[in-house]
Amino acid sequence: MDIEDELPIAPASADGGEPSQALLFGDQFDVEVYAAQYSGRTRVARLLFIAGKCGSEQMQLDALRLAYDGTLKGEDTTLHRDVATRIAGRLGPRYAVDQAWSDSVERRSMVRKDKLDSELNGYKTNLIKESIRMGYNDIGDFHYAHGHLSEALKSYIRTRDYCTTSKHVVQMCMNVILVSIELGQFMHVSNYVSKAEQTPDNMDAVTVAKLRAAAGLAYLETNKYKLAARKFIETGSELRNNYSEVISPHDVAVYGALCALASFDRSELKSKVIDNSNFRNFLELVPEVRELVNDFYESRYGSCLGYLEKLKSNLLLDIHLHEHLEVLYKDIRHKAIIQYTFPFISVDLNTMAVAFKTSVSMLEKELAALITDNKVQARIDSHNKILYASHADQRNLTFQRALQTGNEFERDVKFMLLRANLLKHEYNQKILERLVVEL
Repeated sequence: MDIEDELPIAPASADGGEPSQALLFGDQFDVEVYAAQYSGRTRVARLLFIAGKCGSEQMQLDALRLAYDGTLKGEDTTLHRDVATRIAGRLGPRYAVDQAWSDSVERRSMVRKDKLDSELNGYKTNLIKESIRMGYNDIGDFHYAHGHLSEALKSYIRTRDYCTTSKHVVQMCMNVILVSIELGQFMHVSNYVSKAEQTPDNMDAVTVAKLRAAAGLAYLETNKYKLAARKFIETGSELRNNYSEVISPHDVAVYGALCALASFDRSELKSKVIDNSNFRNFLELVPEVRELVNDFYESRYGSCLGYLEKLKSNLLLDIHLHEHLEVLYKDIRHKAIIQYTFPFISVDLNTMAVAFKTSVSMLEKELAALITDNKVQARIDSHNKILYASHADQRNLTFQRALQTGNEFERDVKFMLLRANLLKHEYNQKILERLVVEL
């Protein structure tokens, strides 16, 4: 196998040409290249999110233009009208509601819906189990394409009673997971990931990668960052662009790295992230994230935090990550401060402030909060701007441990002597005989 075959491929360009590396970070945010990583409903949803969050009108209009074009490739007329309403004529008459297209789609959908219902009723009458499953599946696909997500979820779940093979169960689970992610029902996602993983037959590598990415997303959205990091890191490079309707390889790298930095200890970061050849393939797609992970491990905290600050404005435009970014950034910074202070008996706050690219007063406040939370064992000399570690008296601790060991030994010896005397005098046998007589 060639090395290229093991790497996640870059997203295809919007015009269907050669794949191009997405410009996700830095001073510019290329909306078109970013959108090319995704397909289906999530592509439009992400573009609408960017349009609602970005501060640039030009970026907003670019996102809305791409979202409008995306709706015309689907069958959700409500979503199409919503995008046109948001554009509000700012892109000219070309991007107004396409009433002819909407009418045509709705006419076809009515005929299609009647046909699907009729076919399903026929299958139910004939009690053909596999046909009933496929009928519900087709109806679910129909509702999903037209934006009726709750109805799609109900139809997909109904196929469960008609699944006859492990492959059918996995397909049902993948459909439910897809719709549940769009509905924001992440408990459903976790449950159906577990159900799919429990099927007796071995799944192909792509499906396993999809399930782990979906599980990571569910853990991220429920604030379980360590579990999310583990799932993203375990996601196989076979994912590539095979799950573009939900997540991209770039997302796996960014989500996994940030969650790992916020929740892993130093040894876990080394073994599970830096030395993980599989996850390194994902990190290679996002060099800035790869570098900040290495900087954090190598204790180059100023550089690491600088990368984080550089990425922040663009990461806030991510539909899944934006709500968690402040918490993750705070946890990463606090871990950096704790690791910086741990090896030293005393630390000059002026030097530390330079390393963390902050003022001494702000650093002092952060350290005071960490000391109050018992995360840093130290005290601050505010006058001389020095942090003194509160190391335990090792000599006293050694004496205490020796005394405790002696007391435990004395107790154990007394128990042994007591048991030996009881056995010597057959005390247990005498008690048993007395009980027999009394009965």
